[in-house]
Amino acid sequence: MSVFSKRRIFAVFFLAVFGGLGALPQTAHAGAIDTLKQFLDHTTSFSADFSLSVQSEGGRQPVNSNGKLALQKPGKFRWEVQKPYPQLMVGDGQKVWIYDPDLAQVTVRKIDQTLGDSPAALLAGSRDVLKNFELKEAGEAEGLRWVEAQPKKQDSGFAKVRLGFAAKGELRVMQLFDNFGQTTTVRFQVPKINPKLPASQFLFTLPEGVEVLGE
Repeated sequence: MSVFSKRRIFAVFFLAVFGGLGALPQTAHAGAIDTLKQFLDHTTSFSADFSLSVQSEGGRQPVNSNGKLALQKPGKFRWEVQKPYPQLMVGDGQKVWIYDPDLAQVTVRKIDQTLGDSPAALLAGSRDVLKNFELKEAGEAEGLRWVEAQPKKQDSGFAKVRLGFAAKGELRVMQLFDNFGQTTTVRFQVPKINPKLPASQFLFTLPEGVEVLGE
């Protein structure tokens, strides 16, 4: 696999991994849009294992990876891709540190520039971020209720996001459709809703001898 392909997978993963994971308060027969709103209102932290698959438009063999994630609102997160290519992203509330050991590079960005109206902002922010998206119920499939979110801006870098919720409001699957014809599917396992997370998870220590890009 090329260096570009590995970096592209991680970029797509970064946009997608802010999905919510735990059981949320539910009214009877709540739709997927209502479930999404309840997630934004009630989820402050979570941790989970994940598996991720990237399928290209041409139907070539999908690229798969897996790892662990943790999130603490507002703006603190740790996403660790363990296999097949180790990569790490840490948000400390002000900056995002993206570390690629194979390239010996760390990319640093301000967190407000990184989130914007991305899928990350859709799921990591407050209900106010919904004004940036067109939401619609997307029916049922795979035993899940689906909501589709399409960005209102034409230059958002992705076409749409689909979120699949289980009966009790757990988000189990997230699909990102980008503007390159790729579909990224993230599946969540061993989720913990609103856990107490150690502050050390959200601090990044710069390794010796790496190239630093960005701010």
